[in-house]
Amino acid sequence: MPKDTADYDRASAVAYAHRWAYSRNPAYYNYDGIGGDCTNFISQCIYAGARVMNYDQTYGWYYISANHKAPSWSGVPFLRNFLVSNAEGPGPRAAEAAIGELLPGDVIQLSFEGKAFQHSLLVVSAGAVPDRDNILVATHTDDSDYRPLNSYDYQNIRFLHILHVRR
Repeated sequence: MPKDTADYDRASAVAYAHRWAYSRNPAYYNYDGIGGDCTNFISQCIYAGARVMNYDQTYGWYYISANHKAPSWSGVPFLRNFLVSNAEGPGPRAAEAAIGELLPGDVIQLSFEGKAFQHSLLVVSAGAVPDRDNILVATHTDDSDYRPLNSYDYQNIRFLHILHVRR
């Protein structure tokens, strides 16, 4: 693990997902009425496991209030871009991965029309060899917990494996 990094607390991320999958944490704005709350919820879950935000005004990942947050906190493509490019700054870092590399606490993003990615999910359970038939997820917008990945109808999918957290 690189210097100044810590393990991502996957159990805390998953516990947060279970706690708030069917309700809303009042500490965060609910974006359901203006495009969806899925990535906001996934960022909350990741934060529960990372406990570090990145307050860089241009490239960061943070939430202060509904109108004072990074685009990566609540935007599907922006979250992916932050996670995979955050090599030096504080906060979580991820790599695009194969489905078989997923662990609870990792992120899945879906494209329903085959173009832009539009939905974020948190892995809450995965089999010994993860595949579409044994991964269970939690998400908001279409609130779900322990939902089978194979119950989604999508055109494209990507997997983000969280590597570590930089302090």
